[in-house]
Amino acid sequence: MKKILVINGPNLNMLGLREPELYGARNFEALQKFILECADEMGLSVELFQSNHEGVIVDKIQAAYKVFDAILINPAAYTHTSVAILDALKAVALPTVEVHLTDISTREDFRKFSFVSLYAQKTICGKGFEGYKEGLKYLLEL
Repeated sequence: MKKILVINGPNLNMLGLREPELYGARNFEALQKFILECADEMGLSVELFQSNHEGVIVDKIQAAYKVFDAILINPAAYTHTSVAILDALKAVALPTVEVHLTDISTREDFRKFSFVSLYAQKTICGKGFEGYKEGLKYLLEL
């Protein structure tokens, strides 16, 4: 059974409250439940992790080395700023899918560039919760 680490970055714990016109009305707990249900249907083992702190996310990525088979990450705001997360992903060299609830290419200019996409094998944007399912399926089929 493939083991996937699912990382959600800053402010995703505020889903349902934060800009529901962009992110929808469903909360973070609903997202976690959705991910777990998808993983179960696919026969994947997943660990869910969320942090608002860049260094903690870097530590979690580093700890994934030789423990997980792949990483599914929504780096949220760190998408556009974190060379540290990019470097950690490159260091552990696990297959990685980047996912975003919204389509970052259609948002503010500063959101259009992703450091994580420089390493991720696939980036999925603008599909809401379904993007996580697509990402898990991609990692399953690797």
